[in-house]
Order: sequence, then C-alpha cells, then structure tokens
Amino acid sequence: MTNASSPVRLIPRDTEAAGPQPGIALCLSGGGYRAMLFHLGAFWRLNELAYLPRLARISSVSGGSITAGLVGQRWKRLAFLNGKATQFHTEIVTTIRSLASRTIDAGAVLKGVSLPGNIGDQVVASFNRFLFEHATLQDLPATPRFVINATNVQSGALWRFSKPHMWDWRVGKVANPVTELAVAVDASSAFPPLVSPVRLRLKTNDFEPGTGVDLQKPPFTEDIFLTDGGVYDNLGLETAWKSYDTILVSDGGGQIAPDPEPHTDWVRHALRINDLTDNQVRSLRKRQVIGSFQAAERKGTYWGIRSHIGDYPVPTSLPGSASQAAALSGYPTRLADVPDLAQERLINWGYAICDAAMRAHVVPTADVPAGFPYPNAGLG
Repeated sequence: MTNASSPVRLIPRDTEAAGPQPGIALCLSGGGYRAMLFHLGAFWRLNELAYLPRLARISSVSGGSITAGLVGQRWKRLAFLNGKATQFHTEIVTTIRSLASRTIDAGAVLKGVSLPGNIGDQVVASFNRFLFEHATLQDLPATPRFVINATNVQSGALWRFSKPHMWDWRVGKVANPVTELAVAVDASSAFPPLVSPVRLRLKTNDFEPGTGVDLQKPPFTEDIFLTDGGVYDNLGLETAWKSYDTILVSDGGGQIAPDPEPHTDWVRHALRINDLTDNQVRSLRKRQVIGSFQAAERKGTYWGIRSHIGDYPVPTSLPGSASQAAALSGYPTRLADVPDLAQERLINWGYAICDAAMRAHVVPTADVPAGFPYPNAGLG
C-alpha cells in the first residue's frame, strides 16, 4: 500500500511491490547560486568521506543541477584514488566559483528580449562557455546515474534528463539522448517567470513507441515547454526515493523573510508568490523525508541550509549558529555574482552541515574534519 506520508507519490508505471533496491542516492535541491555553492560544500565533504563513487544516483533540480551537472561532466577527469577525487578542487571547486562570480540571469533576460533567440538560449550559451563545453547527456558517466529534473509545463509531470533516456511518464521516453548538458541544466533551473520556459523541439519518432501513458502524440512529443524542476519536486526526490533504500538529501532552499510591503507589480509579486509556494511545499517534503527516516522506511540523512548543526547528535562538529545559518539561507535565489567571502561561507556551511549529518546518521566512525574548507571566512 502507498504510504500517505511519503514525500513522493506512485505513478502508473511504478511497481509498488518492487520497493527500493540497495543503493545510495544523493538528492540536491534548487536555490540558484546559493544552492549551487552550498551543495559544492556538501560534495567537498562527501568526497573526503570517499562517498562519491559509492553513489548509485545523483538526482537534482535547479541550482543543484548546476553543481551536479558539472560533477557529472567532469567525472572522468576527477582521478579517483582510494574513493576520493584527487582533482576535485581543480575541476569542480575552481570552475563553480568562477561561475559564481558572474551574473548570467539579468544579461540573459536583456539579450533574450532584444536579440535573436530567447532567454533560455542566452543561459545555455553561458553554461556552455563557463561550465559544460557543449558536452551532451552522453558524456555523463554510466555510474553514478545523474538525473537532471525539469518540470513539463504541458503534462504537469517531471521531465527527466539522463544518459540512458529523457522521460516524461505521460509523454514517453527518448533513448540515448544527445541533448546538450547545458540545455538540460537550463531547463532544470529555469525559474519562473523570468527565465522560463525552456523550449525543447523533438520529433514524435524520437520517442520509443508505447512508453507514454496518455500524451505520446503531437504537440506533446514535438514542442515541449519545460520549467524549473523545483516546481514539481523541489528536493529532487522523485527518481531517487522510489529506487534506493539509502537517501542523502542536501537542501539549499532559502529562508523566506516577512515582507510588510509586498510589491504589487506582476513580476515581483509573482516572484514572491513563487517563493511562498516553494517554501511551503519544501517544508512539507522535508517533514515527510525526516519522518520516513525516523520510521526506518529509508536509511540516510537530511541536511539543509536552514538546519541547526546542534540537532545532529555528534560529539564534535564545526561551529555554526542558527543566526549564521539564517543569514546564509537568506541569500537571494539568483544566478548573479556572489562576492568571494559569501561564496566561501556558503561552501563552508554546506561542508559543515553535511559533515554533521553524515557522521550522525550514516558514517559515525568518520574522523572529525580539521576545519572549514575556508577557515578565514568562517560562517559570518
């Protein structure tokens, strides 16, 4: 029977009786550059724990897809030794921090409305230039499987980008897609209303026959409109929770602050409403995830940018206060320049809270880290 408290729901193609299989999945939330940097810190600590090669799946949405996409694209260059990527800093940290110093959303909007193409084309161009080098989904490793999630505006379902296939359970499956990784990440992070939707043009015969439940027909198979994966699944849980028995959740979703005088123009008002909706749904899923861990329905752990490090039962953890976490969680959800000090503090916090969560619930015998990746920056 389906558990009503589960953070995901079964769909017609799911086999409920099969249940999750042994394996570890990492789920990464959205949240713009804030989440991208927070997740970078978490990846940093997971690498030190030799956990990256142990992951069977990395499922991401929005800002989390930027970090995950780069890790997938550079996987072959990471030079693993004894389970640890020796080139993690060179290939991942340096590249992500370089992107975090650039503003790409505002320029994309301006160019998208004044030049040929659209806003999504401009974001794709930036992702290719600064991150993905025109790599395609076929350049991702077979293991772990990277799943980059977007939301199909037409079907109302999840659109999954991965090396084996692109798939919307209602529209159907495209096997071995050669879609550029930059397009997949752009679709996953196309937060409405400014940089959404992303338009994906395919042919009906690109889809394997009989793989869509009810919408495997034009225009659903030919002119696809995608938006931020967080609209459907803001923790990236859907494709991981159903498949694996151990789930690691990294949540870089920000803290929504009270607004005594909300804007009434349609753009800023819509953004505020989006934030409210995301905050409520994220909070519900978070409670359900943690409840499932407490009920022993899944193994694993959750850590978030708004978590309190003292809530994790470890003898020693890196120092971090609730006020520092709140300040970092309030950083804007943008693809816009983050000053170096703020970058380092977001990375430090992702590293520290991931460490506490992992040692509390997954690897209790792991050594305590010597300090933050950027000790001079601290958390603020």
